[in-house]
Amino acid sequence: MQHNTKTNSRKKFLLWGSALVASFTALRFFSGKPPSTPPAAGDTVKMLTQDGQLVEIDKTLLAATGKKISHDDIHDWIKK
Repeated sequence: MQHNTKTNSRKKFLLWGSALVASFTALRFFSGKPPSTPPAAGDTVKMLTQDGQLVEIDKTLLAATGKKISHDDIHDWIKK
């Protein structure tokens, strides 16, 4: 008899656990969050030029290439 109740309680635990995970997934899927919007035209980023001047640039003009710069390029840039 005790073996049967352990199996039942384990099944109930798994059932309730899976129901809880499914409900969190459904809530996350159906939440009313709007998709992320692109930055406004007035948003700017402060950057430093090669000669040390601080300038502000629109975020819309910046493009991420995902390419890393090499150490030699950094040393060449500093020497200019």
